[in-house]
Amino acid sequence: MKDFFYSITKVFPACNNYNFSILVFRILVSVELMMAHGVNKLGIGAAITEQIPNPLHLPGALNEAIATSVNLFFPVFIVFGFFTRLAALPILVVTLTSYFILHWGDSVLEKDAPFMYSAVFLLILVLGPGKYSIDYFINRRIYL
Repeated sequence: MKDFFYSITKVFPACNNYNFSILVFRILVSVELMMAHGVNKLGIGAAITEQIPNPLHLPGALNEAIATSVNLFFPVFIVFGFFTRLAALPILVVTLTSYFILHWGDSVLEKDAPFMYSAVFLLILVLGPGKYSIDYFINRRIYL
């Protein structure tokens, strides 16, 4: 009985559980970002293309390129674990900008999505991609 309680309450899970969990987490969150926000910006699956807000008043083409790459291109890097921490940075910049500038005066329910995406990609930035990633194989080749 003591072993059972230890197994469900232990603070440091086994490495394989961690690595598999971070893999699934990376994939699910990145695919959700691509499906919920990325493909709509291209007009796929929607009657009209989603309007891209421009809270920093950047040139239109640059703003669209940033928004599209953050919602489609960088999540693919995170799915494969390729330059994961570097790919999480632009996503964080856009989601935090959305939270603090675009939705700051909105209700909690309206600014919930940028907050959650910011928290999730901050966690990915801090924890890294785990063992099941291209980054792991690159580091293993270079440093071992």
